[in-house]
Amino acid sequence: MIILTLPYRNQQEIVRRQLEIATGRAISLTLTDNATSLISVKVAGRCLDVRLHRIFLRADQAVLDEIGRFLRYRKGRTPLIRDYIRRHAHELPERKPRHQQLRVRGRHYDLQEIFGVLNKAYFNGRVSAAITWGNKRRSGTRKKTLGSYSSQTNIIRISPELDKKTTPRYVVEHVIHHEMLHAFLGAKWINGRKCFHSREFRDQEKGFKDYEKAVAWCS
Repeated sequence: MIILTLPYRNQQEIVRRQLEIATGRAISLTLTDNATSLISVKVAGRCLDVRLHRIFLRADQAVLDEIGRFLRYRKGRTPLIRDYIRRHAHELPERKPRHQQLRVRGRHYDLQEIFGVLNKAYFNGRVSAAITWGNKRRSGTRKKTLGSYSSQTNIIRISPELDKKTTPRYVVEHVIHHEMLHAFLGAKWINGRKCFHSREFRDQEKGFKDYEKAVAWCS
């Protein structure tokens, strides 16, 4: 199958006209590379001043119609837009992470030392993520997160709630091992959905020597 790609300026004019039909308003369209704000609109008299990320130049009619409804009413559900952004997220540049100050030494546990032991034992030294203690949980916060991994910054954060004399080392190791698996395996796309805890992930997680004992302690 041969696909013809129109020059950007022609595509932009087609999109602008389609948005005018969908909104019933005159459109001034500016294409951007702003990955933070993919769609924005300002009312300029009887005209809508629209800023649209370039990824929408290849959107189909259904997505453009939903964009038009969003521009016209500035409210309502936008499932087609969200799905389109998700499917084209790889085309958006990653944000440059801010400089992170890492804190690996706690009062009872040294995260870097534990990370090194686990990296050698389970990953053959191939996990390159950084690790740090996270911020203390705000009072009144119900959700208890023991660890997290950010693919954007490639940093593992461990809850300082674990840095206690009463917390067994195998529990800290289990949480770090879990987040290292996220860094090592990444996310998988299964049936069109992003899956962070795939079967492969679960199987490897259970390979941690004190897995059952650690899970029981955390429960």
